[in-house]
Amino acid sequence: MKPEYIVYVLTFLSAVVIVLTRVRLSQAQAAGQHQVGMGTVNAHTGFGVIALVIWVVFLVTGNDMSLVGVVALFFYWLTVVAGLLILLRWLPSRGRHASASADDSWSEGPGLSILAHVGMLVGVCVFTWFYATH
Repeated sequence: MKPEYIVYVLTFLSAVVIVLTRVRLSQAQAAGQHQVGMGTVNAHTGFGVIALVIWVVFLVTGNDMSLVGVVALFFYWLTVVAGLLILLRWLPSRGRHASASADDSWSEGPGLSILAHVGMLVGVCVFTWFYATH
């Protein structure tokens, strides 16, 4: 399989992660041990949309615009950092006033969040490799 095809599939999956994270965390009670501030969610969405648009421009132009690729990767890495911060909501709470974990209709436990955000990390590593070698 050509590396380009893998990058195209991962680009599509990154869009899915960005959108589903926004949808899931904009609900009244998102799952997890801690609440995530909307600033983090907005940063994840904003950086993700910017990264996605610029990355698609980079791919469509035939990889001739190296600065565009660097900017896209920068925003993708910011998206990954915000996503990993969002993933921290699953860390267990301790102490007298700790609240119980919240569940939602999406899943039981952190499995979906781990899959999405660690997958995004791996995807951006692949994007970085692809940029560096092509």
